[in-house]
Amino acid sequence: MKGFGPHLTLDLKGCNVKKLVDEEFVKKLLEELPAHIGLKTISEPKVMTYLDKFASTPGVTGFIVLAESHFSIHTFPDSKYVFVDVFSCREYGYQEARDIIIKAFEAESYDENVIKRGLDFQKK
Repeated sequence: MKGFGPHLTLDLKGCNVKKLVDEEFVKKLLEELPAHIGLKTISEPKVMTYLDKFASTPGVTGFIVLAESHFSIHTFPDSKYVFVDVFSCREYGYQEARDIIIKAFEAESYDENVIKRGLDFQKK
């Protein structure tokens, strides 16, 4: 791939609500997925629960820094929805990442985007 690297975004719909409110579940996914797709974590995951003024159930937000960039998860239990980003400056198995994440949250459907970032970025 020419350029900087792929940025996978997933909008998961119809997800398992129990998983959407489970900080430990989100933390474990943040910790384990990178190694499965050839990326390296360089921080501990940061995971927190937040109740937005428009929600009745708190969502979970999690983030982990990768040597190659980042991986983030934002859950919205009231809507059974999850937003996920996996960005890397190197090629990685984004199809495998997609499949693992969809299965983990038990999503009924999803929207996927893979953005090729920095197409004119010159790597040394």
